[in-house]
Amino acid sequence: MKKKLILLVVVLIAIDQVSKWLATSHLPFHQAVEVIPFFSLYLTHNKGVAFSMLEGFGNVGLIVMTLAITAFMIFLWRRVPSHQQLASLGFALVVSGAIGNLIDRATLGHVVDFFLFHTSTWAFAVFNIADSFINLGAIAIVAEELAILRPKSEKSNSES
Repeated sequence: MKKKLILLVVVLIAIDQVSKWLATSHLPFHQAVEVIPFFSLYLTHNKGVAFSMLEGFGNVGLIVMTLAITAFMIFLWRRVPSHQQLASLGFALVVSGAIGNLIDRATLGHVVDFFLFHTSTWAFAVFNIADSFINLGAIAIVAEELAILRPKSEKSNSES
């Protein structure tokens, strides 16, 4: 299973990098291209992390931090029991997204973002496919943990 997930990581990184190349090649910078009324393609560069936080941390600092976090995620992933397939998939998604954004940061000095959900009075942070992988992966890991905890709490409630 883990070998298949490692292949999945490679494929997801490739999908992320191709999507960013397409966005950079075909979208105007800082100009919304409306796809549907609440979703636009909007090419921008993020020099920070999520929601542009830690922008002043510097590129090298963010690269080192991302490497450390990614290494920790891989460490945790390796400790996941084989029957926890949702958590394993979650870690594969998180690692894929982290590496995809790390490639941008190391080669470009910023992360390429281009998805924008918005209304006439509100806009969500611009993000990319790697960010989506990270969020979906985190949801999968938490869902697996909640599924594991539920039987324990139901068992302790029935013993009371």
